[in-house]
Amino acid sequence: MNILISGGAGFIGSHLCVKLLAKGHRVICVDNLITGSKENIKELLDNSNFNFIEFDISGPFYFKEDVDWVLHLASLASPKYYLNYPIKTLKSGLLGTYNCLGIAKNKKAKFLLASTSEIYGDPLVHPQPENYWGNVSSTGPRSCYDESKRAAEALTYAYFRQHSVDVRVARIFNTYGPNMHPDDGRVVSNFIVQALKSKDLTIYGDGKQSRSFCYIDDLLEGIQKLTEVDCTEPVNLGNSEEVTIAELAELILKETGSSSLVKNLSLPADDPKKRKPDITKAKEVLGWQPKTELKKGLQKTIEYFKKKLGKK
Repeated sequence: MNILISGGAGFIGSHLCVKLLAKGHRVICVDNLITGSKENIKELLDNSNFNFIEFDISGPFYFKEDVDWVLHLASLASPKYYLNYPIKTLKSGLLGTYNCLGIAKNKKAKFLLASTSEIYGDPLVHPQPENYWGNVSSTGPRSCYDESKRAAEALTYAYFRQHSVDVRVARIFNTYGPNMHPDDGRVVSNFIVQALKSKDLTIYGDGKQSRSFCYIDDLLEGIQKLTEVDCTEPVNLGNSEEVTIAELAELILKETGSSSLVKNLSLPADDPKKRKPDITKAKEVLGWQPKTELKKGLQKTIEYFKKKLGKK
């Protein structure tokens, strides 16, 4: 198949490019490299089945080739970036999704939206099932990301209803692994880099807020399975094993052997207190659930960052 991936040089997108090429597909990777990196795809650039196009998908995008799938992953997904670039974040979610859906419509291709657990906001229901509408601020500092994804879902289903575009929506919960940017502001990369550099691990708030972390290989399998079934409803993809941020910090200190201390900072506005997916639908419809234990996934991610930072 011919597959277009927006955000294909990013953390998740680059792994997806590798996985799809290994299966014999042709991949067209579109990325503006604001948060993505050519380093993530450098080993793919000489592959005849891989075509990299440096472009901002929030602008009109035209090309002659037919495609079978449009996988829309382009997004400024980490707080550090979307807080610094709120308008670009909104444009990626709104105009980027609009343009990618237009391509899918014109090429009669199937479409997958990489949505997010952030559409649930600071949830009042725990764990979060797909039928929960969320508790989201439309005016707070995080709204540029949260609302862009909620609007992206609305656009996706408008094209599904009005133009019969065959759609899939993956609501992705916290994911980690190799190819994360060392300076992306996400908690796993933050803690590992701080620990390896013997700096204080910065915990925002008291550390009692909880998250569930899914290793990249498990997420990729979930995305693949979602493309293989006839399911147009949103599906949560994430790990249902829940840990507090303080527990995560302790585990990373142990696995890195770091003597770094923990430093508590003030909690950012609208930061969710709990985040855990209800993956019942993924189990029933996709036959999928994560397999990688947090400790094992962190060990692989730590090894990646050691090489990235030149640490032994």
